[in-house]
Amino acid sequence: MLRVGLLGAGRIGKIHGGNVAAHAGATLVAVADAVPAAAESLAAATGAKVASIDAIIADKAIDAVVICTPTDMHADQIEAAAKAGKAVFCEKPVDLSSDRIRACLAVVKAAGTPLMIGFNRRFDPNFATLQKRLAAGDAGNIEIVTVISRDPGPPPVDYVKRSGGLFRDMMIHDLDMARFLLGEEPVEVHAVGSSLVDPAIGQAGDVDTAAVMLKTASGKIAQISNSRRATYGYDQRIEVHGSKGMLRAGNVHETTVELATAGGFTAAPVQNFFLERYAAAYRAELDAFVTAVNKGTAPNPSGEDGLKAQMLADAATQSAQTGQTVKVG
Repeated sequence: MLRVGLLGAGRIGKIHGGNVAAHAGATLVAVADAVPAAAESLAAATGAKVASIDAIIADKAIDAVVICTPTDMHADQIEAAAKAGKAVFCEKPVDLSSDRIRACLAVVKAAGTPLMIGFNRRFDPNFATLQKRLAAGDAGNIEIVTVISRDPGPPPVDYVKRSGGLFRDMMIHDLDMARFLLGEEPVEVHAVGSSLVDPAIGQAGDVDTAAVMLKTASGKIAQISNSRRATYGYDQRIEVHGSKGMLRAGNVHETTVELATAGGFTAAPVQNFFLERYAAAYRAELDAFVTAVNKGTAPNPSGEDGLKAQMLADAATQSAQTGQTVKVG
């Protein structure tokens, strides 16, 4: 039984904490949060105790930590937990600096402890099935990957200012998904971005509407489209075109019920946002971490996956700012 400490009991911490508590191979021992009421509420709901982050990391009876704190704390907490001999699951990103990520991964490697990064979309049942069928050759040789990700509405500007920008905060999931599906590392990145949704986002130096083109050494292409506004809900779609055909994963609707009349077909809305859309993915992701640590195998996605996605996000940011294609690798 894997004994787990949770660092951060906010929105995503509640999801991971509940999933740990419900897992047959793990138990949630302790919860820490800068807001005492948040930690107390989650601890009461899961049967865990409230403790400080330092106490959780120092507790020799705790085998692993799940890190759901603000991004600027991730690298330091990963290093501290690794040095204490604990397995680590950390929400993306490891850090907003690729150099800081490299330094962090060096500490983890020296400690010899497991590290998994929370790219939950790899575990979505639809996307995971698509990737398996790609790997089985159902679509033939991959030629073009298309990833569409649009949020129902923009985040607060205060969040935007500390997020690292759309490419590092929002698109990093799609950049990881492009790597996951292409099966090759992109070596060229070209990005464009605009502020069309909320002028305040542009005034804060970020974009809310963006597109990226990636190209691998063999010529495979990935195209990613992001928007901070989708009036119809949370838009999450993938299409992969290959030499034999095309594989596609569409949106998940609130129900499968459709109304057909002389005026046409009407379907239920798509699920509203990521907590609903990726609930199954978060459970599968946590299960993969617990299973890997309990079996002594390397968890995946790895810290290296976190670094490579961050490098692509950095390149996309640079490309959008300069208008130039950026080489990667």
